[in-house]
Formats: sequence, structure tokens, C-alpha cells
Amino acid sequence: MNKRSFNKLILYSFISMIFYPLKILALEKKIINPNLTDEQKRIMFGDGTERAGTSKLNFEKRKGSYHCANCNAKLFKSVSKFDSGTGWPSFNEALPGAFKTKIDYSFGMKRTEYHCSKCGAHHGHVFNDGPGPKGKRYCNNGLCLIFIPD
Repeated sequence: MNKRSFNKLILYSFISMIFYPLKILALEKKIINPNLTDEQKRIMFGDGTERAGTSKLNFEKRKGSYHCANCNAKLFKSVSKFDSGTGWPSFNEALPGAFKTKIDYSFGMKRTEYHCSKCGAHHGHVFNDGPGPKGKRYCNNGLCLIFIPD
């Protein structure tokens, strides 16, 4: 990484810290499911992350679909789930229109963050190192998902 790229990342990180309070104010307009736990709210509406390896969905192998824990929107089919070895449920393909993305410069790096397109809840980040023809890896917080078996 050259000095210019590094300085750009630092600047974007600093700018995001300045505007983060405005982001919190915008969250008040979102509909938050009252049945969510405090940890789910922190992750889904505070752009948090659960500890790696803590989701029971890492071990889910049945056929079915994965839905948003906040609004129940269908996000992934079980056939797109794979073991990425990262400690978070990972998928190589989302359902069409399931997510909206934005660039995230937190932690001094550029990542693509994705949110439920129906309710705006943060789910995780998508990377270009996954299997299959599209090469995507949707790295999802397990607490943000509900599994519904077929």
C-alpha cells in the first residue's frame, strides 16, 4: 500500500467517525423488531459484529432458507451456504434484491458492507474470495439470521 492510499483510508476512517452520530439519528426512523435481543440490535443497527465461531448456524446443514431476524425478509437459500472457515455463516449468493451495499472504511480498510434492503439492518460484509462462478463470500452475522427449514 502506498502512502497516498494509506492517507486516503485514514481520511475516510476519520470522516466516518465524524458522521457516525448522524447515522445513529437516522436509525430512529427504522422499524426495529421489539423481540430482538440487545446483542442483535447492537449488530443490526449499530453495525456491530458477533464473535467468530459463536453462531449455531455455522453447523446448520438442512435444506431451507435464511431470513432477516428483524423483518423476516428471505435473504439466502441453504444451497448457497458454505463453510468458509471464518467462524461466521457464509454464503456465495444472496437472493436477488435482498441487500443494499455501501463502502465501509472502518478499521482502516475498504470493505463492502451489506444491509437488508427491506429494513436496513446490517448483516455483514461481502468479499470477492468465495467459491463458485461469481466468487462472492457473504460473511453474515449469525444473530442477524433466522433459519427456516423446508
